[in-house]
Amino acid sequence: MRVSPINPTVDFSTEGVQHGFLRLPYSRDDSAWGSIMIPVTSVKNGEGPTALLTGGNHGDEYEGPIALFDLARRLKAEEVAGRVIIVPAMNYPAFLAGTRTSPVDKGNMNRSFPGAPDGTVTQKIADYFQRTLLPLADIVLDFHSGGKTLDFLPFCAAHILPDKAQEAKAFDLVSAFGAPWSMKMLEIDAVGMYDTAAEEMGKVFITTELGGGGTATARSAGIAKAGVANVLKAAGILKGTVNVAETTWLDMPDGNCFSFAEDGGLIEPLYDLGDQVRNGDVVARIYPIGRTGSAPLEVRAKMDGILAARHFPGLVKPGDCVSVLASVVME
Repeated sequence: MRVSPINPTVDFSTEGVQHGFLRLPYSRDDSAWGSIMIPVTSVKNGEGPTALLTGGNHGDEYEGPIALFDLARRLKAEEVAGRVIIVPAMNYPAFLAGTRTSPVDKGNMNRSFPGAPDGTVTQKIADYFQRTLLPLADIVLDFHSGGKTLDFLPFCAAHILPDKAQEAKAFDLVSAFGAPWSMKMLEIDAVGMYDTAAEEMGKVFITTELGGGGTATARSAGIAKAGVANVLKAAGILKGTVNVAETTWLDMPDGNCFSFAEDGGLIEPLYDLGDQVRNGDVVARIYPIGRTGSAPLEVRAKMDGILAARHFPGLVKPGDCVSVLASVVME
C-alpha cells in the first residue's frame, strides 16, 4: 500500500512539547501546490502510556476543540509520564467550515475508516490515523456532541465489547471522566467509525456527547476540560488525582431507544432532555407545513427511559432521528 501523503512537522518520538501540523498536500484552484495544515501537539516525557486526544471529527461539534486547544497550550512535559498526542480538529476542513462533513469532498470522517492513502482528502486523513497515530496510542478519547442537528444530555461513553477486559478499562475511564451522565452506548451504524478502528486494534476507546445545537456552552466546555484532565490522571499520564464527580449511568439496550421521523415538517418536542418517558408516550409531534388544518404525525417511544437526545433545530426531514431514550442503570 502507498505511503501516506501526510507529513507531520512534529516527531512523535521526541521528548518535550512540540506544536506543529499534519501537512496534507492538496492541489486546488487557489493554491496549485497547497496543503491542508491540521494542527497537532505532541507532549512526551519518558516512558509511559500514550493518549491520543481528538476533537473535530465532525466539524460542527465544539467542546472537544475548545478543551484540546486549551490543553495543548497549557500542558507541560514535566507534568506528563508518557506521551499525549492532541489533534483538536481531525476533519480540519469541516471544522473551518462549521459543517459535519468536509466541504472538500463531503467526507464524514467518522464513516471513513480505515481510509486510503490515495483516496479523497477525508480518506487520506483517516488513513493517517489508522496506520500512524492509532498504533501509537494506548488510550483514545474522541470528543463529540450533537452538532447542528442533535442535542444530548452531557455524557461520556464507551461501547459493549467482546473483549471484556478491554471493555472494563474503557468504562473505568468513562467513570474517571466524570460527566454528569455516563453511557453504555449503542451505535446505529458502526461501519467505518474511528471508534471501531481503535477498538479492533485493542485500544481503550472512550467518547462523549456533550450537548449540541452547533455550539458549546460554558457548562459543556467546562465538562470537556475537566474530563480530559481526569482521564489523563486516571491513566497515569498526568500528575495529580482524579477529581471525582457524581455521574448517573445510562444504557442504550437495543434499537428501540431510537425514534425516527417518517415524514417531514415542524417538530414539537413533548419532553425535554432528562425527562422520564414511558413506552407508548408521544415524544414529539411533527406538523405538516404545506397547509393548515392537517393533523400532526405522532412519534411514540418504544421503551421506558429518559430522553437522552433529541432532534435540533425545529424542522425535520423524513428519516431524521427525533429522539434517543436510555435506561438508568441501577447500581
